[in-house]
Amino acid sequence: MNIRKQRQQAILELIKAYQISTQDELIARLLEKGFEVTQATISRDIKELKLVKKIGSSGKSVYTANETPHEKLSSKYNAIFSEALISVDYALNTCVIKTHVGMANAACAALDATDNDTILGTIAGDDTIFVLCRSEEATKALCDKISEAIGE
Repeated sequence: MNIRKQRQQAILELIKAYQISTQDELIARLLEKGFEVTQATISRDIKELKLVKKIGSSGKSVYTANETPHEKLSSKYNAIFSEALISVDYALNTCVIKTHVGMANAACAALDATDNDTILGTIAGDDTIFVLCRSEEATKALCDKISEAIGE
């Protein structure tokens, strides 16, 4: 990882760990982590990372990562998955997902919104989802990922 990526990762970690409200505070925290930076560099990093200022718990304006609409949807879909799904299994290139009664449509919509290009199509019933994948390997990978998400 190059130094810019390392520094930007450190910035994201710092704004999560501390309520940082100025570029000078950010520069000082980065210096503690071994990054020597200028105000111009920090300004560029803030712009590239699309950081925004929001009111923190202290009432001060602090830097935070701006969640994109896709990231917001993704976290909502993860919540739906963790609540709705019961089990997952597969045969060849078909994944079968069991959900709580009445939750298959919502979980299926969440799955469809992931834009997974290995998924050819989905069908939802009341408590079951069929997912047709491009290959058995893709199906296994999808099932493994879903199993991990639901703690199976």
